[in-house]
Amino acid sequence: MIKLPNAIKAWNTPDFENVLKAEVQKIDVELLPLQQGLSQSSYVTDGGISVVILGVTETTEAIRAKTGIVYAGIIAGSCCADDPTPVCEQTEYCEVQFDIDKRTGEATASLLKDSV
Repeated sequence: MIKLPNAIKAWNTPDFENVLKAEVQKIDVELLPLQQGLSQSSYVTDGGISVVILGVTETTEAIRAKTGIVYAGIIAGSCCADDPTPVCEQTEYCEVQFDIDKRTGEATASLLKDSV
């Protein structure tokens, strides 16, 4: 489960986008739909992610943030001991929408298909 309590506290302040970016960058990559967003590689690395806020809207119950996420993926070799293929990270990008419940700070993350 993704929780973004600091983003909720910062909503409607000048710091909101920076707080949201910082909180999203701390989320375990396993909780994000990054694997489905791969286009150049086959597995997401557990390295860090960079987040860009593309847009934010509000409903009565939630804050909806559209984000661009830059992260790394790898193309896995055959896993043989003598495999000459080096493991090279590939830069990946996808767009993820976060729907953040205003009362609880719980959020869902959805891959935006247009970005893949």
